[in-house]
Amino acid sequence: QVQLVESGGGLVQAGDSLRLACVASGGTLAGYGMGWFRQAPGKEREFVAAISWRGDRTYYADSVKERFSICRDDSKAMYLQMYTLKPEDTAVYFCATDMLGGGGTQADEYESWGQGTQVTVSS
Repeated sequence: QVQLVESGGGLVQAGDSLRLACVASGGTLAGYGMGWFRQAPGKEREFVAAISWRGDRTYYADSVKERFSICRDDSKAMYLQMYTLKPEDTAVYFCATDMLGGGGTQADEYESWGQGTQVTVSS
C-alpha cells in the first residue's frame, strides 16, 4: 500500500481559499483513483471529491460542487482547490487511493489513507 501525506490545511476566514495537496511518500500515485474525504468533530467521514486514475473523470459531493476542484499531477500528487470556504467546511481532510482506478464516492472503495490535514473556517 502506498503511504499518503496531506498538506495545505489551516485556519482561514469564510470566503477564503485553500489548496490541499496529497503526495505519495516513497511511491507513486500512478494507476490509482484518488479521493478526498473529510470528517468534522462528532460526524462520520464523508465524501468530498474523487478523480479517476487518468484524471478524465471527477466527482464531487453536492455540498462542494462549484466551489471545490480536484486535479492530479499524473503520478506525483493530487490537489483539492477550495474556494469560497464556509464554516461548515471545517473538518479534517483525508486523501485516499482506489486500486481499481475509478475514484469512487464510498470510503470502503479506498485502501490507503493519509493522516489528514485540518481545515478550519471561521465565520
